[in-house]
Amino acid sequence: MIELLTNPQAWIAFATLTALELVLGIDNIIFISILVDKLPKEQREFARRIGLFMAMFMRIGLLLVLAWIVGLVAPLFTVLGQEISGRDLILILGGLFLIWKSTGEIHQSLEGEEEHASSAVKATFSAVILQIMIVDLVFSLDSIITAVGMVDDVKVMIAAVIASVGLMMVFAGAIGRFVSDHPTIKMLALSFLVVVGVVLVAEGFGHHVPKGYVYFGMAFSLGVEMLNIRMRKRSAKPVQLHPPHIPGD
Repeated sequence: MIELLTNPQAWIAFATLTALELVLGIDNIIFISILVDKLPKEQREFARRIGLFMAMFMRIGLLLVLAWIVGLVAPLFTVLGQEISGRDLILILGGLFLIWKSTGEIHQSLEGEEEHASSAVKATFSAVILQIMIVDLVFSLDSIITAVGMVDDVKVMIAAVIASVGLMMVFAGAIGRFVSDHPTIKMLALSFLVVVGVVLVAEGFGHHVPKGYVYFGMAFSLGVEMLNIRMRKRSAKPVQLHPPHIPGD
């Protein structure tokens, strides 16, 4: 353990993997924020923390069963000449769930406030947590496969996962409140999750799509929307009219 702490390569691998886990966890944070927004305000922060804790324990658990993870790449069956493994099946089902859930949320948002309010009442704490667990499994699998390809030491992987989830908890509340307070940002986030779902399904069928392109597109769209929000705030400010100057006053 002391040799690991004094090894500069281990620290470089830890920093790199932590940063990568944070980037890969952005879509998870956005999805959790949108789901907990359906709960009463007093339950949102608790549900958000539970969701992130589950993501952390799920990733650590998957790291501890790396042999099972490696076994998931073995083909189970063939569809249209494409071999489908256990990992592919999880990615496809998870991607379809993400597309279905995000599309449903977009539909509810477009239906208006009354429809949104009626759907929010139906959302229960246990149902939200169950949906978070499903998506956590998909994102955790994707994250762990990336980690295994980058770092050889399991201790470094576990430390990076814990550090990244800790940082997520620091920023998740602010991100969640920001998404909730700005409907256009929420719509943008839901559209981003639809794209992520499509990417997961494509990867499940053997078509690798570099996520850097997806994240760049999301970052660019977010930057443009931030400029729009700032412009709307400036145009909404009341114009102060100065009284005309009368000579001799």
